[in-house]
Amino acid sequence: MPLPLKFVDKTNSGFFTTVKERVNDYFQSNGLTKQANGAMVLKTIIYLVSFVLLYLAILLEVFPSWVSLLLAIALGMNMAFIGFNICHDALHGSYSSKPWINNALGFIFNIIGANVYIWKITHNKIHHTYTNIVGHDGDLEIAPGVVRVSEKEKHHPIHRYQHIYAFFLYSLASVSWFFKKDYKKFFQKKIGQHESNHPRIEYVKLFSYKLMYYSLFIILPLLVMSITWWQFLIGFLALNLAMGLVIGLVFQLAHLVEQTSLPDPEKNENIEEAWAEHQLKTTANFARDSRLTTFLCGGLNLQVEHHLFPKICHIHYPQISEIVKNTSLEFGLPYHENTSFASALKSHYNFLKKAGKKQLA
Repeated sequence: MPLPLKFVDKTNSGFFTTVKERVNDYFQSNGLTKQANGAMVLKTIIYLVSFVLLYLAILLEVFPSWVSLLLAIALGMNMAFIGFNICHDALHGSYSSKPWINNALGFIFNIIGANVYIWKITHNKIHHTYTNIVGHDGDLEIAPGVVRVSEKEKHHPIHRYQHIYAFFLYSLASVSWFFKKDYKKFFQKKIGQHESNHPRIEYVKLFSYKLMYYSLFIILPLLVMSITWWQFLIGFLALNLAMGLVIGLVFQLAHLVEQTSLPDPEKNENIEEAWAEHQLKTTANFARDSRLTTFLCGGLNLQVEHHLFPKICHIHYPQISEIVKNTSLEFGLPYHENTSFASALKSHYNFLKKAGKKQLA
């Protein structure tokens, strides 16, 4: 069982203090809020309205079955984008200064299949603290035993081909998440560094919210739609495979690329660097200058800024990214980025290929 980790700042560079001051000055001098602005509200409306329209068009069988299949794929992608753009910010408390708004928008996460309570533990607390540390960061557990990301993990002959088959496994991300992962994490005695002592109400919420998701996306379609069970299964899998692939790719391209590191704690379980510097070394941006990528990914393509400033709404990340980059380089620290989605995808492919070798060079 991993021991508690501590970040020990041996250099005392003052990077994080400086970059925070500069980012705060940007907002103050421009009279801007760190939370959602008009553009963010419009984006929220677009994603939620499109979700409702796609869902109803499929459920009410407005179009021929082959069109409904395409709509199911679009709905799956839309659900991933809602998670990235709306729920992610809301659950970090960065969408609004009003908790009830964050809670209301964050609740949508339950509707699209994930569990808010478990997410706040695994993502907000653990992933954002112990980023890319094997044995601590649960996000590295892509498919234990099947996908290898570190030399600390046992090597199997099949890993030599993981740079090919891993992308197919990513498509199963949402199916695994909604039907297995949340339950598994919830009933573990310990999630990373977090002791599992859940309030009783969370047991009720876990099963009731899952039932709500299963009702909306399995039970209701089977009751209302004039399709066979196998037609439903094809549509349901198409939705989830599209959603899973989007989720899997976006998350992996931010942390498992050639430039990022997977730090190995010292024997006393210390990380010999400041927390902010650790985030810079373990996180990478991609397509930072692409408005379309940022619109779709909810700022998750600007992971460096997100990991340093999770309480700032992602709509502001493109503007503050130059401040973060310049300050990082000024302090002699890395600022990892791939200029496009394609280059990040290639870098992730190369990472998987290298990690699949028995001896990592």
